[in-house]
Amino acid sequence: MINVDGKAVYTELVELVDAAHTALLLVDMQRDFIDPDGLFGGLGVDLTMYERSRPRLAHLLAEARQAGALVIHVQNTALPDRMSDSSAQIRFNLRMHENARREGPPLRYTVPGTPGYEFVDEFRPIAGELVVNKYRSSAFWGTNMEMLLRSNGVETVVIGGCTTEGCVESTARDAMFNDHYVVIASDCVASDDPAQHDASMLLMRHRFDLATAAEIAAVWVPSTGARLDADESEE
Repeated sequence: MINVDGKAVYTELVELVDAAHTALLLVDMQRDFIDPDGLFGGLGVDLTMYERSRPRLAHLLAEARQAGALVIHVQNTALPDRMSDSSAQIRFNLRMHENARREGPPLRYTVPGTPGYEFVDEFRPIAGELVVNKYRSSAFWGTNMEMLLRSNGVETVVIGGCTTEGCVESTARDAMFNDHYVVIASDCVASDDPAQHDASMLLMRHRFDLATAAEIAAVWVPSTGARLDADESEE
């Protein structure tokens, strides 16, 4: 910790991710995005990066639960008949998914009541965990996220999920603009476009703290950090 003009500033990971004031935000771990039987998997989108990041984030979720950190599941939501999409949002969708839709219409995904809207099995919320439904890339825009963080004394958010360059980075920026420390779980975020993932990580590395799942878990539950490192070496 350092002192800047009378203000105490966390600088060490052990301070930043103290479970007493930290929330783990799990961004969009839903079937349509990351499961082979979801919309993007069915379109032939490369999900390889998610296959690697999912078990790491699942480990981190388990450690957050054990340590008593606040867990918030972020659930991307699109109302039927595009009732939640403005014309500008539709244009955004067209550009963002240009390759996946192959000159077809704007994609429809994560509509409530469809299988693709649901969280994949390893990220199903348990009793007492919060779910924030979002209608835009950022988990803060038009949601109750900030109220939930403020009500529970959260100073730091640890962010994992998908996609790196989209909803993860948008959420990270808005978290910081709402005066929260931001730690990106660097091996727990992923994209279907490695080049965009790398570009986003380059930007975020110069704005936020980055730490691996093992490094964060070693603060939350010290005995587990070595195990996560060992699991990583076996991949």
